[in-house]
Amino acid sequence: MERKNLAKRIAMSFFGVIICAISVGIFKIAALGVDPFQSLMAGLDVLIPLDFGLLYIIVNVILLSFALIFDRHYIGIATFINLFLLGYITQFSYEFFQTIIVNPSIFVRIICLLVGVVIICFGSAFYITADLGVSTYDAVALIICNTWKKGKFQFVRPITDFVCVILGVSLFLIAGGRAAAILTIAGAGTIITAFFMGPLIEFFNVHIARPILSK
Repeated sequence: MERKNLAKRIAMSFFGVIICAISVGIFKIAALGVDPFQSLMAGLDVLIPLDFGLLYIIVNVILLSFALIFDRHYIGIATFINLFLLGYITQFSYEFFQTIIVNPSIFVRIICLLVGVVIICFGSAFYITADLGVSTYDAVALIICNTWKKGKFQFVRPITDFVCVILGVSLFLIAGGRAAAILTIAGAGTIITAFFMGPLIEFFNVHIARPILSK
């Protein structure tokens, strides 16, 4: 039974990461802002001439090293699933959606944004409920709060998110990005994910992910 439960948790982790990666591809089509960590990745993506999937792995390996040094408790199977899969699936999803959603109107972009928010919350519920480790980025705030005792999570996480957005926008501009295009990486989607993801993730946790795990 324990082995069966672990297999289900691993499957839920894979499913959650894949769904989250697809949602990021949809966010990129919407071009109305992404979540804070992806804002940082978007800035790096413009600045550094590497495939997004490889770049995502490199950045997360750096964050993984930080977590392994200061508190490896937060590192698990799901951490590595996220590390090696999310970037490449995001890249594939974005390129695929570009072939079927060409020159989207603002209405279509808003629909994509709303769909992306729902999907990322749905995927996150499975990933979180599986409880097999957190992403390397999530581990940073948790270590600052729980290991270093430097504040409460509800205050520290917004600070790390803010730093990511500022760095992402700065790198985007340094790489020659147009100021008018900043809203594509730090816009309405960034605000929505920062303030509204929690309740929606909890809804999917309670009504879908946890019941599936308990069966």
